[in-house]
This record gives sequence, structure tokens and C-alpha cells, in this order.
Amino acid sequence: MSKSKVAVIGSGNIGTDLVIKLKRVAQNLEIAVLVGIDPASDGLARARRMGIDTVDSGVQGLIEHHDFDDIDIIFDSTSAKAHLANEQALRPHDKRLIDLTPAAIGPYVVPAVNLDEHLGATDVNMVTCGGQATIPIVAAVSAVTSVHYAEIVASIASKSAGPGTRANIDEFTETTSEAIVEVGGAAYGKAIIVLNPAEPPLIMRDTVLLLVSDPDQEEIRRSIQNMVGKVSAYVPGYRLKQEVQFARLDDAESVRTLTGGIDRGPNLWKVSVFLEVEGAAHYLPAYAGNLDIMTSAAIQVAEKIAENNMEKAR
Repeated sequence: MSKSKVAVIGSGNIGTDLVIKLKRVAQNLEIAVLVGIDPASDGLARARRMGIDTVDSGVQGLIEHHDFDDIDIIFDSTSAKAHLANEQALRPHDKRLIDLTPAAIGPYVVPAVNLDEHLGATDVNMVTCGGQATIPIVAAVSAVTSVHYAEIVASIASKSAGPGTRANIDEFTETTSEAIVEVGGAAYGKAIIVLNPAEPPLIMRDTVLLLVSDPDQEEIRRSIQNMVGKVSAYVPGYRLKQEVQFARLDDAESVRTLTGGIDRGPNLWKVSVFLEVEGAAHYLPAYAGNLDIMTSAAIQVAEKIAENNMEKAR
């Protein structure tokens, strides 16, 4: 069966990395065109050198492209504000959209957790880099016991944060916090992002703090290890930095401080999970795991959509 043709909107860091991955590792996807708005962008220049069609007039140029009718899937790696306009322009054309911005028009999707639930959605949202890294852990613990509260801190190298990331800091925290609850299964969620200016740049690190009652520690560890295996199947640089830690919280005031006033009664435990995400260095260096986990997760979604299309065509 023929591969599904795809387009990428956005010729910045994420869009360029998507294009390179689509050429190097995608199995059921064929990149047809990269769309940007800056004719002089490095991403468009690289795509042209790779023999890929480019458009420098935005989404309208994509709609007018000679391959547009044959394109099945469109990745949007612009910004939350731009995706709102792009989705509206593309809505009449019956395309599948994979949104790598925090716009959150469609359902949140984290491939290791809920990909199969949303394969029919016309616009799926890939949450955020921090969400892709940490929500699987929240979901793994939620599968074992109730998570009263989950807080994630995503620390990324400042050099790996492009203009889109910097413009969407508020959207990052809001979208990730919502997805911690909706996808991860926590009762309450909080997200923090840190742009680390260290030189040399440090690899992406993520911390997940969860409050649970009467935890079965071994069962939680097994569930987390299984989930790490699922994520690393499509993000090879995803791994636990150290053993999962458990600490009983006997100080009620400390609990209220941690949870913003939420009181879940006695016998609460804090579960701490420390992650590291090393990028594949397809476009940016390996420290840019925040870029790699987003593009890898998005391609995982597109591959599954393409597989479904092939099965229907048989």
C-alpha cells in the first residue's frame, strides 16, 4: 500500500526536525511539503536541499499547492495563536491535523497513554514537551492508585527553546496542567517550565511529584518501568534518571503547602520520579530532548493513523 502523504506547517526547530524524521525514520508517511512564512528560513532551505517542496506563503500557500488534495495528514508546529487560524482555514478541506502547539482545540494525546482513543479525531493536540515526558508517569501511577495531586517541572536548555516555545509559556502551563488531569488521571495538576541558560546546555530533565495514599511501592515501580518502556519505544532517549522515591508526609501543613490547600487526610505519601530525555540529534543537538519527544510523539500518532488508513483500504 502507498504511504500517507503529509505536510508540515512551521519551518522552525520543531518543523525542521519533523521533516528530517519523516525522511529518516517514518515507515508509513511521505513528506510532501514544508510550509513557512519566511523565505530565508533555515528550515525551508534545508528542505529544498533534501528535494522536498516548500511553500513560503503560509497555510494559504499550502491549500493552493499542487499536492494538497493528496495530503492526508498535516502537522502544525507553529504557535498556539497561529494554529487557531490554521485550523479554521483547513477545516473545510477534510484533513487530519496533528497540533504540536498548546492550542488544545482537539483532544490531548499522549501516545503511550491514550492514542487509540482518539484516532478518529480530526485535530489532535500533542500537549507540550513537558506533558509528553511526564503525563505517562502520572498515568502509570494512576493505574495503580488514586493520585490526589501531580506536579511536574520540565527543565529544558534555553538554546532549545525557539520563539514558539517562548511565546507560549502561559499556554504551556495551562495546557499541561489540564492534561495531567484529563490524560494522566490526577485529581489536580500543576505544571512548571524552566528555561535553563547553563553553558554547555544541559539535557532535558523532568521531575514528577505525586501525592497518593497507602502506596504499594513495588506495584508503582513496576507500573512506571512498564510505562517508561512504552515511551522509549518511540523516544529512545527517554529514561528514568534514578530510582523512584517514596516519602511519607506526616506534616499536614507541608501537605497543604504542596497542594495549594488541598487536604487529603492522613497517611499521604509523596512519590518522586526523575526523568531524562536525550534527543536523537536529527536537527538540534542531543540536549534538545524537549524537541525530540514532541516530534517523535507526533510521528507516532501519524504512523498509527496511516496504518489505520491502510487497513481500511485493504
